[in-house]
Amino acid sequence: MTANPTPLPLDGVTVVSLEHAIAAPLATRHLADLGARVIKIERPGVGDFARAYDHRVDGMASHFVWVNRSKESLTLDLKRPEAQEILQQLLLEADVLVQNLAPGAAARLGLSFEALAPKNPKLIVCDISGYGEGGPYTEKKAYDLLIQSESGFLSITGTPDEQVKAGISIADIAAGMYAYSNILGALIERGRTGRGRRIEIAMIDAMVEWMGFPMYYAYHDQAPPRRSGAAHATIYPYGPFKAGDGRTVMLGLQNEREWAVFCERVLLNAPLAADARFASNAERTAHRTELRALIEETFARLTAKEVIARLDAADIANAHVSTMNDLWSHPQLAARGRWTSVDSPAGPLPALQPPGMGPARPARMDPVPALGAHTDAILAELGYGEKAAALRAQGVC
Repeated sequence: MTANPTPLPLDGVTVVSLEHAIAAPLATRHLADLGARVIKIERPGVGDFARAYDHRVDGMASHFVWVNRSKESLTLDLKRPEAQEILQQLLLEADVLVQNLAPGAAARLGLSFEALAPKNPKLIVCDISGYGEGGPYTEKKAYDLLIQSESGFLSITGTPDEQVKAGISIADIAAGMYAYSNILGALIERGRTGRGRRIEIAMIDAMVEWMGFPMYYAYHDQAPPRRSGAAHATIYPYGPFKAGDGRTVMLGLQNEREWAVFCERVLLNAPLAADARFASNAERTAHRTELRALIEETFARLTAKEVIARLDAADIANAHVSTMNDLWSHPQLAARGRWTSVDSPAGPLPALQPPGMGPARPARMDPVPALGAHTDAILAELGYGEKAAALRAQGVC
């Protein structure tokens, strides 16, 4: 483990994870960031299938690099009784088990909370699935896009003509973050009671929780927020506007005071603030087509840089529409020292410190593991050192 100037909150906590893709690996990576030892169980020769999603990061997969730093990779073929015995021994001293296997698979391996708690009463077991236990969807396959759809997210995202999914795996991310926060809560609870507990995280639960605003907006069969591209569905002007150099500026007005200032100092048209078509947010939203034309008529005479300068001078919220290349050199991230590096099988890679941590309080930032990189060391820890070669020859690890 990388030396850290101050102890991290989860130093001494051991997490065992049977994980793949995004949801569980993201949760456990955040636990590792806080100092937990995370032992990732992977299939021999194959590993987490996210390792093969692409080869964009010096031959490694972008998703895998993102969510798997600071972990130890232990290869075990859990179809083999010998491998199950090793895993059970590992779990006797573990603090947390996280799994997002297919529905029912963990229970068939004897890894349910009910099966494990008598052997290790302090163990916290976090089960992540698409739809949770019980109900007609329990066995239904669940991938990120499918949960975005089932949760209603697609119905409010996109343009009036087309539904559009999020560009990142938000259903997986939502589930992973709720798993992370619930595990932290369970560790605090265990500090009071001395006992672990089961946590069940369903991707559908996580995404529908995030849908709270549009659900209440459509309460009692009222019309839901309309799909409005990158613009806000219910506040205007709030969204993207073209400048004269062809670049896009994102701006956002929140109240009537800002609307008056925007007209006076950005559009240089103070009387527009009193125009009845735009006298309230509801009216501006209803007449957004006319208002967009007036705004872009002014912006067409300016570059994006000049538009942003006017907006900043008027204290109107705004943003650049950053590309991925822009993010690597974003001045705010650089100025705040958000970048560090991690090692990997392909060499050092840039990495962001996780939110809430940074130069003064750095996270654990250990390497992205090669498949099975820690198998021999962990087997030796468990007393299997002399048997490791034989176990590998038998296909157990």
